[in-house]
Amino acid sequence: MLRDISLHIHDLSENSITAGATLIRISLSAEDGILTFRLSDNGKGMSPELLARVEDPFTTSRTERKVGMGIPFFKLACEQTGGAFKIESEPGKGTVLTGKLVIGNIDRIPLGDVGETVSMLILESPDTRFVVELAARGDSFVLDTDEVREQLDGAPISDFEILQWIKEYVNEGVLNIFGGVLDEIT
Repeated sequence: MLRDISLHIHDLSENSITAGATLIRISLSAEDGILTFRLSDNGKGMSPELLARVEDPFTTSRTERKVGMGIPFFKLACEQTGGAFKIESEPGKGTVLTGKLVIGNIDRIPLGDVGETVSMLILESPDTRFVVELAARGDSFVLDTDEVREQLDGAPISDFEILQWIKEYVNEGVLNIFGGVLDEIT
């Protein structure tokens, strides 16, 4: 099992990249004691047959190994808190994965370094559009890599200084939005 939610974000986003997604939306929101993580993409989607089996760790589309643990591990992380997991997908339209974790449950894994995760995803897939949305207590934060690119005047979004700024900006957003809501963020 991965040790924090940001690592699950990275792993599940890599699935989207592999599926050919050009747009990946990563949403984290906290309301009524529930942390909701939603990842949606415009990748190739899954057939109904694959979707029916995707929560089984022995189902994978990869050829280098015969197991796929990302989705089953994230489902387990959600359910261990008393939360829930749902995945929807349609061929040619993409996939939406939603996990709900009970914030106050002792088994909830920490949020982790979301800024580092987002900057690493951009480094790995600089042409993909990432939209990161955070919301709690009536406040919200959005980072859209297309908007960042517009301000770069031709500089690559994968430059170290830009990735460092994105990391710090996202983590500042996490602190401003979730500070005091999730126990590991103060």
